[in-house]
Amino acid sequence: MNYRHAFHAGNFADLVKHAALLQLLACLARETGPLTVIDTHAGRGLYDLTGPEAMKSGEAQAGIVRLMGAEGAPQAFAPLTAAVRKLNGGGPPRRYPGSPWLIAEALRPGDSYLACELRPDEYAALRDRMQGKRAVRTLLADGYDAAAAQTPASGRALILIDPPFERADDYARIVETLAEVRRRNRLAMALVWLPLKDLETFDGFLRDLEDAEPGPLVVAETRMRPLTDPLKMNGCALVLLDGPAEMGGVLEAVCGWTAEALGQGGASRVYRL
Repeated sequence: MNYRHAFHAGNFADLVKHAALLQLLACLARETGPLTVIDTHAGRGLYDLTGPEAMKSGEAQAGIVRLMGAEGAPQAFAPLTAAVRKLNGGGPPRRYPGSPWLIAEALRPGDSYLACELRPDEYAALRDRMQGKRAVRTLLADGYDAAAAQTPASGRALILIDPPFERADDYARIVETLAEVRRRNRLAMALVWLPLKDLETFDGFLRDLEDAEPGPLVVAETRMRPLTDPLKMNGCALVLLDGPAEMGGVLEAVCGWTAEALGQGGASRVYRL
């Protein structure tokens, strides 16, 4: 599969991931001490929702456009909608911020951010867009290797893992990376995004992750439709490693609204492992 996020920017999965990410960063910002954020698959950082890719897929129209016009969306989405509104000058969403943009805007003095991207063309766009951002580094590299090597040995760290799942070994490498990160730094947290196609693949990943014993896990599933076709992305999941306790309620609100308001016979659940 030749994945390009420009086709999918602002879709339901981005809403779940980015709403949770911003709420997690807000929780961590209330704690003392600097935070290191490492993004293993950063992408290009900013996406044109009027471009041919986004217009062809229509996923942004069914995602961020609907959220921005929704009445009664949970407060958990407020930081994301505020970021999108600011990026677009208060007008309709024509551009959508990827995780690098959102993280860079949320950094406090003393925090730092490493954005990794493996594709040269995506990396070039990422590097250009992150120029001038305080305490931000970009790296053309395998993000799994970078996270394992560059997680600080002490202090607070957050690892964001959001691969395109082009490779058959992505699930195994996530498990290996989290195990290595936690060996380096027991204070390190992680937020992992995964597609939901069929439960066999996802449950197998969770079993492998539990066997690696990286630490306490919260799993949030957003099922946009029944999981009857393993060839389709029927939903998405977030796995939070050793995150703040208040994130459980955030994930319930975000996943629940997305599945109910934007899904077709969708459902959600949040649980601990």
